[in-house]
Amino acid sequence: METVDGGEPGPLWVSETLRVLGAVLRECGAASAVWFKESSQKNLKSRDFLVPKGALRNSFPEGEVPAELIQKLTTLKVPGILPIRICQPSEAGLVVQLDRPDTFCQILRDFTAYLKPVLSSSDGAQTPLILNCGPLHSCSSLDTFKLSHLRAVLVADHLAEVLRLKGEQVHLIPPVWNKEVGDFLKQLGITWPSFVESPEVEETISRYKYCLKEELHSSSVNADFSSVHLKSCLQERGLCLDGYDPNIDHFLVSEEDLAHVAQLQNAVKEFVKAVVPCAVLHVVSCEEEFHQQKLDLLWRLLEREVSAVTQKHLICGPVTVLTPQPLISCSQYFHLRKSQMHKASVMKYGDRVQGDSWDEIINSLTSAAIKFELMATPHRTQVNLNLEETNITTKGTKSGAFVMYNCARLSTLFDSYNSAVSQGLYPEFPSAADFNYSSLREEGEWLLLFNYIMMFPEVLSEAAQISLTSPGIRVTVSTEAICKFLVNLSMDFSCYYNRVHILGEPLPHLFGLMFARLQLMSAVRSLLHSALSTLHIQPPAQL
Repeated sequence: METVDGGEPGPLWVSETLRVLGAVLRECGAASAVWFKESSQKNLKSRDFLVPKGALRNSFPEGEVPAELIQKLTTLKVPGILPIRICQPSEAGLVVQLDRPDTFCQILRDFTAYLKPVLSSSDGAQTPLILNCGPLHSCSSLDTFKLSHLRAVLVADHLAEVLRLKGEQVHLIPPVWNKEVGDFLKQLGITWPSFVESPEVEETISRYKYCLKEELHSSSVNADFSSVHLKSCLQERGLCLDGYDPNIDHFLVSEEDLAHVAQLQNAVKEFVKAVVPCAVLHVVSCEEEFHQQKLDLLWRLLEREVSAVTQKHLICGPVTVLTPQPLISCSQYFHLRKSQMHKASVMKYGDRVQGDSWDEIINSLTSAAIKFELMATPHRTQVNLNLEETNITTKGTKSGAFVMYNCARLSTLFDSYNSAVSQGLYPEFPSAADFNYSSLREEGEWLLLFNYIMMFPEVLSEAAQISLTSPGIRVTVSTEAICKFLVNLSMDFSCYYNRVHILGEPLPHLFGLMFARLQLMSAVRSLLHSALSTLHIQPPAQL
C-alpha cells in the first residue's frame, strides 16, 4: 500500500477507508471477506468497522487472522482514511476501532468539506440533465393541481438541488405559466422557472401539426386532436419499443401534448447549439406514466435526432388521503397543515405565537411537514396521508416539524452562549484548532460524528445518483434519503441534548469540554441547515 507522511491532511472519508481496508484484506488473501461500518450505539462501544467471523473462516484456516494483516492495518498511512487505533480479533470477527480524539480533531477543526457531496473522478463530466416535471404541463389552475402532482414537483425540485451540489448542469421544464400555481410553490420555498412567451415554441407546434398530417399520416378527429398509431410508425422507422408499455399504440394527440413535446425539443436545442449531448428525465405521477411514455415516443417520431437523446422516467407513487374526505386539493392540504401547526405551536408556546416572525416560523413548519410527509417515502411507494389533527405535533419524532424543533434548540443554545459571553460569564469562542478533543468521550458524541457528520457527503451523493445507462426506461433515485437522514439525526441529537449539559458552570477548568461540545454542535447545526437547504426549507431561529 502506498503511504504518505507529512503535509496538511485533507478530509477523511468512510467510503475511502472501507476501500483501503478491503484492499489490505485482499492483499493478505481474504478475497471473500468484506468490512462493514458499524452504526448502532451498542456496537460502537467496542468497534467502528468489522469483518464478521464467518467471512474470516472462509478466507483463513479456522478463522485465524494472520499477524501480517493486523500489522498492515495498524500502520496504514493513506490519504483520506480514518486514523486506526486498534485492530484485533474478537468474538464477532476482526474489529477496527478508530483513534477517536484524532478523528474528532481532524474533522471538527474544519468541517466544511463534510457539508458537500463526495465527488468521484467521473463527476464534473456528467451529461447535462433536463428534468421534465410532467404534471406542470397540464396544470391549468391550482384547483387542478393534485397531491400526486405536488409530490412529483417536490421530488424534481429536490433532485435538481442535490445534482447541482455535485456540480451537474440541470435544466427544469416546463416553466410554470399559472400564477396561482407559481405562488403556491413559492409558499413552499420552491422557485420554479416562470413562463415567458416563446415564439419558437409556437413555431415548433405548427411544424409538428404539419408533420403529423403529412409524414405520420394521422387522422384528424377534430380541430383539436390528431390520431396517431405509434406502434406502426415506430416500427416503420426501426425504433425500438423495449421497456415501454406493450399496450401503447393509438394516441389521440392534443394541442397540449404538442406543446409539451415542443417544450422538450426547445430545451434540448439549447444544448445542441453548444454541441453538448444531454439526457431527459421525465418525473411523473404513476397515473400519468402511460401518457408520458406516449409523449416520449411521439417526440422520437417528430424529431428524428431525438433517438440519440437518453430518455428515462422517474415514477412517483400515488398519494392517498386516509380520512372521510379523500378528495382534497393542494391548497386545502397546505392551509389545513398550517392551521394545525399554528394550534400545536400555541399549545406549546402560548401567547408568544404572534407577529411576523411567528408567521414565518409557522410557514416554515408547514413547508417542512408537507415535504417530509410526501418525500420521506421512496418515490415509487404510495404515500398515505393522515390529516387528523391528533397526528400533528411540533415534536413527533418522524416529522419535519421535529427536525425543525431540533434546529431551533441549537439556535437557542448558541444564543444562550453568546448572551453569556456578552455578560462576561464565558470567554469568546477560540480557534477550533486549539480545542482538546480528547474530552469528547460521550457515546452520543461519537454517534453524531461517525453516523452523521462523516456520512452526510455520502448521503448527498446517494441522493444524486441516477443511472442513465441502466436497462429499461425507468430509473429509481434515493429521493427519500435526506429526509430519513434528517429524522434519524434529529432523534440521536435529541437523545444526546436531553442527557448532556453543554453549557456548564462558568468555571475555567470546564471551558475546554464546553468549547469542544459547542464545536460539535456547530457542525451538527451546519449539517442540519445544509440538508434542509436541499429541500428548500428555511430552518427556524426560534421555537
